[in-house]
Amino acid sequence: MIMAAAINSEPKRQNETWKRHIIRQLKNRNRTQTSLFQDIIQSYHSLLEKSKQRALITKGILGSGSRTSPVPSSEDSLASLKTTTGELAYQVVELQQRVQMKEVTLDEQHNKLFEVQNHLSIMASEHSELQERVTEVQTGNRLLKQKYDSLLEQHQNMEKTYRQEKLHSADILENMIRPKQQAAARMNHRNEKRVRAREASIHKELQEAANKNVNINEESGNVSPPNPSSPQCETAERLERSHGPLFRSASATSPRIISSIRGLFERKIRGKSVCRSEEDLYIPLGVCLVARVPTKAISSLDAHDLGINAVRFSTSTNLLATGGTDRVIKLWDIEAGTLQYRGTLDGSNEGITSIEFDPTVTLTGHSRKVTAARFKYSQRQVVTGSADRTVKIWDLQRAACIQTIEVLSFCSDVVCSEYLIISSHYDKKIRFWDSRAATCTQEVPLQGRVTSLDLCPNHRQLLSCSRDNILQLVDLRKSNDRVAFRAEGFKCGSDSTKAIFSPDGSFLAAGSADGAVYIWNVNTGNLEKHLPDMHSAPISALAWSLSGEYVVSVDKSRRAVLWSDI
Repeated sequence: MIMAAAINSEPKRQNETWKRHIIRQLKNRNRTQTSLFQDIIQSYHSLLEKSKQRALITKGILGSGSRTSPVPSSEDSLASLKTTTGELAYQVVELQQRVQMKEVTLDEQHNKLFEVQNHLSIMASEHSELQERVTEVQTGNRLLKQKYDSLLEQHQNMEKTYRQEKLHSADILENMIRPKQQAAARMNHRNEKRVRAREASIHKELQEAANKNVNINEESGNVSPPNPSSPQCETAERLERSHGPLFRSASATSPRIISSIRGLFERKIRGKSVCRSEEDLYIPLGVCLVARVPTKAISSLDAHDLGINAVRFSTSTNLLATGGTDRVIKLWDIEAGTLQYRGTLDGSNEGITSIEFDPTVTLTGHSRKVTAARFKYSQRQVVTGSADRTVKIWDLQRAACIQTIEVLSFCSDVVCSEYLIISSHYDKKIRFWDSRAATCTQEVPLQGRVTSLDLCPNHRQLLSCSRDNILQLVDLRKSNDRVAFRAEGFKCGSDSTKAIFSPDGSFLAAGSADGAVYIWNVNTGNLEKHLPDMHSAPISALAWSLSGEYVVSVDKSRRAVLWSDI
């Protein structure tokens, strides 16, 4: 029974539970509906109050009128109440319509509110992301500021160290130059003593030779041959040994030889002897009658460890010098149509860019790379051009700079005569300088960077090569007269490409970026020869032997090629 009572009590609790749940739901609905229809309820209450007031007023009117008029019938009161009820019902309907409209508006506002809340949540998330990015950027800026401060401090320290090192390097350079100048002075002093001793010996031998009688048959014009053991023959042999074979590149029937021999017998005759003082001694230089255009390569080799920048033949023999980026000069001789190695000259602090022959002098003074050097043989001077935008004139006797000309651009090459210096520059100009006054007398503009200059053997024409792939020939007697030389396929390969005259001045030669040699005829202006297929890199420089028989080309890949028509 107890169990049954428990079982019967359980459904009762469940019924009470859902009843209470329904009551709570109804109460919630009542509160919700009350809040929604509060305006309607209040309007309804006001209508009820108005209807009550109207009923009272109507009752009062009826009561007051009962004294004077008869009591209205119940039908009239019922009709009045129906009218009032209809009005109230109509107002209720209107209020319900207004409630529905407000509900629609409320729904729209709820939707808008929901959208605004969603948008606000999105904006809040974006704001948080932006805040995080701002924090990251600020952190990165702080790190960059720290790095900048650190780098600025390092830069200041490095700049301070650079200034100190610059002063130190200037002191080191001065200390390096001083012993070189002293060594050059000592070498020049020894050379001067040696030259004076040699001149004194030759002068003594000439005086002894002058005192010897030479039998001259005035009728026949014959001269008796001297004794081979006589001082005259020894002097001649010594001159030949010291200066090399005379007229090495001239033919045996050269008019210059005949005129030299004729001049020997047209000198002053003192008594019955031929007298030649020291100042009358004439040593003819090698000349080239006709240069031959090469047609083929007869020898090639890797001449240096790095690229080759300069090549030059000796002015009296077929001795050849090449200079490269490896800071050495190598000497070569031509034997049996091949280049034979003869020796190496070292001691340069930078790559070799220009070569001239003089074995006795070392000159130091430019602050940057020396790009060109030329001898002024008539005055025992050297003219040099440099990347430091200066042209310097050096006295070989003192091994010192006697004049510095400030130029406006990187100097790529120089050529000179007695008082005229011509320099080429990267600002596309050729400048003419009077070395006596160190003033620029003329500027010749070109269309590209000027890479090289060369003078015709008679010093009447100037050859220039520039990066616009054109060789220009300038007549120095009238500088406005210029001739341009072009060729299909020719391209100036670098800022140091060299173009040269042939030793007789009849041809121009230059190397191209495609590794070919181009040769033009000066008189016709036409391309005379195109020599390809021997260089795999741009040709940097050319040299034409004084005999006119050989041309040597060198390139940036350390290759040297010997060309000839043999």
